[in-house]
Amino acid sequence: MFGVGKKTGCSGIDTVIGSQTHVEGDIRFSGGLHVDGTIKGNLVAEPGTETVLTVSEKGHIEGDVRVPNLILNGAVQGDVYASERVELASHARVTGNVYYNLIEMAMGAEVNGNLVHRAEPQRAPSNTTQKVESIESAEAAGMSIAK
Repeated sequence: MFGVGKKTGCSGIDTVIGSQTHVEGDIRFSGGLHVDGTIKGNLVAEPGTETVLTVSEKGHIEGDVRVPNLILNGAVQGDVYASERVELASHARVTGNVYYNLIEMAMGAEVNGNLVHRAEPQRAPSNTTQKVESIESAEAAGMSIAK
């Protein structure tokens, strides 16, 4: 069900915050981060990366989370911004809003806030589209273009 046979874009876990660890302050990361401990601060994935944040049943985050992919079975007190996918397992607890593109929620998971769907970011127009628009603009201005 959760994480089995699914590709999240990340090859594995690069960093672990253990169950006896308490971190205070914001964290910026890339790759895979697994949280068993407590974090008081915001978690932000490096832009343009295929980052995965995994929070176990023992994990607790007090702050906003901004990642492409989130697998949550612990608690988050703050808003969650997931640009790709969110998986909420049966012990997941979110006190805040969840902004997502794709969501999977198991029976027993709780969200005490709003679920807000965000469409996938639009891709930049291709060169072909830009060239056609440039030609049309030039012709509209009275210029003659050899095609």
